[in-house]
Amino acid sequence: MASSEIAQCLSATLSSDTNTRIAAELKLGSLLNAPEAGLALSQLVLASDVDLSLRQSAAIVLRKYVTEHWSPYFPQFKGSAPSPEVKTQIRQAIFQGLSDPTRKIRSLCAHTISSIANCDWPDEYPDLLTSLIGLLSSLSPNSVHGAMQVFTEFIKSDLTEDQLLPVLRQLLPVLLNILGAPDQHSALTRSRTISVFRQCVESLYMVKDQYPEAVKEATATVLPVWLDAFKTLLNVDPRSDVEGTTNWDGLAIRIQIFKTLDTIQTSFPRALTPHAKEFLSASLTHLSALYPTFTHYYLQAAAAVPPSSEDEAIELTHLVCPMLDFVANIARSGKAKDWFEGTNLAGLISGVFSWAQMTRDDEEEWANNANAFVAQESDDTLSYSVRMAGFDLLAVLVERAPVATVSTFQSTIHRVVLESEQARNAGSQDWWRALEASLAAIGSDAEDVLDVIDDERESGRAKPIDIESLLTSVIPNFLVLSQFPFLQGRAFVFASQYAKLLPGQLAGQYLDAAVQVLEASEAGIPVKVSAVKAIHNFCQNIDDAVAVPMAPRIAKDIGPFLPVTSEDTLTLVLETLAVVVQIDNGKWITEDLARSLVVAVLDVWMKNNKDPIFISILTDVLESLASSPTPGVYQTVVQQALPALCNAIMSSTAVDSWIASAAIELVSSLVSGAPESGLGDGFFAMLAPSLFSCLRTTEDRDVIQNGIACLTLIVRKDINQLISWSDPATGQSGLDGVLEVIAKQLQSEDESGGLVIGDLIIHLLRRAGEAVLPVLPQLLQAMVKRMRTAKTATFLQSLIIPFAFLIHNQRDTVLALLEGMNVDGQLGLDILINSWCENAETFQGFWPTRISALALSSLFASERPSLQNLMVKGDIVVKPETKNGESRFVALVGLEPGRLGAEAKRAHAVIMTRSKTKQTPTEFTSVSFPVKALKLLVHELQSGGEAASMGFNAADVAEFDSDDGDEEWTEEEKLNQGFKADEFAFLSDMLGPRGMAFDNDDALEENDDEDLKNDPVSTMDMQAHLVAFLKECAARNTGNFAAVVEQLNPEEIVVVRKAVGGQ
Repeated sequence: MASSEIAQCLSATLSSDTNTRIAAELKLGSLLNAPEAGLALSQLVLASDVDLSLRQSAAIVLRKYVTEHWSPYFPQFKGSAPSPEVKTQIRQAIFQGLSDPTRKIRSLCAHTISSIANCDWPDEYPDLLTSLIGLLSSLSPNSVHGAMQVFTEFIKSDLTEDQLLPVLRQLLPVLLNILGAPDQHSALTRSRTISVFRQCVESLYMVKDQYPEAVKEATATVLPVWLDAFKTLLNVDPRSDVEGTTNWDGLAIRIQIFKTLDTIQTSFPRALTPHAKEFLSASLTHLSALYPTFTHYYLQAAAAVPPSSEDEAIELTHLVCPMLDFVANIARSGKAKDWFEGTNLAGLISGVFSWAQMTRDDEEEWANNANAFVAQESDDTLSYSVRMAGFDLLAVLVERAPVATVSTFQSTIHRVVLESEQARNAGSQDWWRALEASLAAIGSDAEDVLDVIDDERESGRAKPIDIESLLTSVIPNFLVLSQFPFLQGRAFVFASQYAKLLPGQLAGQYLDAAVQVLEASEAGIPVKVSAVKAIHNFCQNIDDAVAVPMAPRIAKDIGPFLPVTSEDTLTLVLETLAVVVQIDNGKWITEDLARSLVVAVLDVWMKNNKDPIFISILTDVLESLASSPTPGVYQTVVQQALPALCNAIMSSTAVDSWIASAAIELVSSLVSGAPESGLGDGFFAMLAPSLFSCLRTTEDRDVIQNGIACLTLIVRKDINQLISWSDPATGQSGLDGVLEVIAKQLQSEDESGGLVIGDLIIHLLRRAGEAVLPVLPQLLQAMVKRMRTAKTATFLQSLIIPFAFLIHNQRDTVLALLEGMNVDGQLGLDILINSWCENAETFQGFWPTRISALALSSLFASERPSLQNLMVKGDIVVKPETKNGESRFVALVGLEPGRLGAEAKRAHAVIMTRSKTKQTPTEFTSVSFPVKALKLLVHELQSGGEAASMGFNAADVAEFDSDDGDEEWTEEEKLNQGFKADEFAFLSDMLGPRGMAFDNDDALEENDDEDLKNDPVSTMDMQAHLVAFLKECAARNTGNFAAVVEQLNPEEIVVVRKAVGGQ
């Protein structure tokens, strides 16, 4: 195939005539199936005598050819791959294009080479690296530019661990030479050397555990040289890159430097420590020096930002964001503490306040796009900005130096208020910007600022900032400035963020003013959105007594926003409504208001039934409405919502199963909000046919989980309605329907039902014991049979805990049943006990772990022969080759030696590395059930005691050597791994057994419902019970107690003796 034929076809694809263009595109598609098409395209790309647009078109088609015809490696591969010989020719031609005089051709060839490298390197393209480094070493700026574009992608995606270190030895010196040659290479090419270097640093970090000595040597020799180069480059006045130049290409180098500094701080902080203060000072200098440029181009929009020489957008914001991130990272680490003081701290905070100002582009977008305006201040916003980066830095400063930072807030806002007033009097139309930004900055960390104020007040010291003065003397003046809507809106939001400091009467006036804005037809998007945000905050932060008089009015005002908003704005409106309907537990809600809100809520759901965030908020709103104590409101909510939700469940198909899933969630919210008297006549009769039909046929995990959770709630709230119902079509009872759901889950290989199926069984046994008795033996046999094949810890817990509950209440009856149960030749009791003993330490939830312990103690005390000689899995066998790994792991997670649970043991095996684990598989001892039961009870006793009994010795942990750069921590922080003592104590509790301190009754997990929280099992003194149990066993020598104790490990024996001896 001749290049001329391809060229002719490509020219026709650029024709303005539609028919000609379509015909040419079809012909081109058939030509690309020819084996020599790629070679013809590559030759056309290099043809300097051909029109540039045609060469560019050929390069674009060539990359498409590579992804579709090069190799099955590419997902888009369509066949007709060229021969190895032709591939070699194509690669050589494209590589030659990296040095082409035309920049766009070089860039297009670089993209294609990167694609080919993904597939062919190193096996079929072994000389690529050498060739690229050769180009970099050449004196040709064009060749260096082309090669750098390939390297930018290459290092990131293609180098393996073994290849990395040899390549870096060749590559990094060449990159440094290019960076240091501004006369030979463009600023953008030099910036790419830093980008590639950063990727090298990231790659080194990834392999530092595998090659510790090599990486240590590399970082010790390489990083200081580059850091010195960075200092030299940053010491050049940044204004030289933005003043008197046709482009801002020079900023690209600074952008890459700060991104790389942030990476080094994260990966190898110790290497950066000696240089930290210089880079911090450079950051402050950049903030100050570039601010006039920011004002000119962004705040005033007096001129357009010049494009770069390569058509890449280079903005000041691209530099300031990583710069602020770097400073925040250093501050967070605790390094260079003495730098963050005095004039440096004041300059940094003042700089953030200044750079956080709204630009003209922000103003235009936010004035017309409510979603963008809401999103820019959302905690989980995806659009990162200078404002967000600045506020993040301020939050770190408040955390690290609270009083000094908040005091600087006071002096800075005081200055801004005065300067803004002067600018306003001088006729400036931008006088409000700095004020809005400053209020936004102080409001962004309101919770922490309030904590600092409280701490200082409680210590008898003067408050570091006078928010009350702002709220009484400054902010009210801005609430009526409708011609400056962003400042007006900010004033409302700021007041609501600090509403806790407002006297009741003033808080009511602020809330009333916000509601008036909501009702004002002439108010624009920014101020209305701000008013909604302010109402949300006020209703959360002020007394119900202040908010109740206005609650009906607010709810009516918010309702009309629901059908006309979307995305982030709709989320804000819904969240606000959710807060409003909770005021004073909804006692003020009327039937009419409830009816209109339910209609609006269901309308929102119908339009957004795939959005989990909306559904979560809608369930909260429905539950709050349903739980209103006003007579008739619950019935009104159910009458309005339940029929529509049942129809949605019934009509949902496998294709749109999310509709049924969400509808069931919303039904559950109605059940949750139902009064103690029950669900009301006809509730379950209306729901049951659609719910059971759905659960009978669906395979969707979310539908199954939500459906089981809904049935569990119904069992808890109104079991009689479920038991008394029968399907008019089939005659199946409600209880049979529930048992059918359970049976389906037990037969399914999908264990995603996890804990929810266990909760349903538990509550069914607790609430419908008598009704379940006839089918209980079959149910228990099915559960035991499923235990043998269950794989996940949560599913096993669902199968075991119901037995624990039954044994705790009817031990001998259940044991007799299990002893007579045969499952494929194995005793049911053996299966249960082995599964139980192996997984007991992984059980989640407060009530389940306690009922397990109580049942185990009951089994131990039973002295049944069937249990005495039953052998189960014991402790992990610690071998010499695994001992260090276990010791380190134990110290890190804060457990006592020898106290690794099943999950911890698995984690420990991974820490050893996969290869070591294969060579030394984990082994366990074999012990009798009474020994294992006593071990588990001893561990439960320890986990229920003081934090110290968990063996967490912070000093031991602190001995581990790592490159964490902790040499500048205070003594308190060194002792507590960089945390303050109270922070570390909290983390120690979190790292305790099952992730929470069990001597804290407030630590009951959210998953443990109210029924179980109020159950005697949850409220009893577990530690006292276990101590009494051990004492009684010792006194009576229950189950040959003394001999069993001797089989425990030394630490466990000490615990038992202390308990029995009453020490």
